[in-house]
Amino acid sequence: MTTWIRPVIAAVSLLLMQAVQAQQIFLCVDASGHKELTDTRKGPHCRPLDVPGAQIAAPKARAEGSQRTRVPAPVATAPSDFPRVDTSEQRARDADRRQILQDELTGELSKLAEMKREYNNGEPERRGDERNFAKYQERVASLKDSISRSEKNVEALRREISNIR
Repeated sequence: MTTWIRPVIAAVSLLLMQAVQAQQIFLCVDASGHKELTDTRKGPHCRPLDVPGAQIAAPKARAEGSQRTRVPAPVATAPSDFPRVDTSEQRARDADRRQILQDELTGELSKLAEMKREYNNGEPERRGDERNFAKYQERVASLKDSISRSEKNVEALRREISNIR
C-alpha cells in the first residue's frame, strides 16, 4: 500500500464525520503531484471520489418562528380475525385478577408487618447464634433490605390494583 493512501483514507473519514450538508468529495492533484481532498472542485485536475456514504443529506431547516409539531403515534388495531372476548367475560377476568392481586397484597402486608416487628426500629433482639457482632449487623442490614423490598412490592401491587378497570 502506498504511503499516501492511509492519510487520504483518514482525511476522507474525517470529512465524512464532519459533513453537515450534502456534498461530494474531490481528490485534487496539482502539477507537482501534491494531493488534496476537498469538498469543492478547484480545477481540471480534481476528480470526484466514489466513497460510500459520502453523500450525506443535510437536515431540513425549519422556517423561522415555526413550532415543532408532534406527530401522533399510529393507533394499533387488531386484525379482523383476532379473537375477541365479550364484556362479561372480560369483567370476570378482571374480577379474578383483582382478587388474586388483593390476596397477594394481603400476604405481602402481613409479611411486611412481621419483618417490621422483628426489625424493632433497627434494634432486633440478638439470637444465640450471633455471638459475633458483625453477624448481627449483617442480619439487621438484611432485614432492612427485605423491608424496603417488601414496601416496594406493596406499592406495586396497589398500583396494579388501581389500574384494573
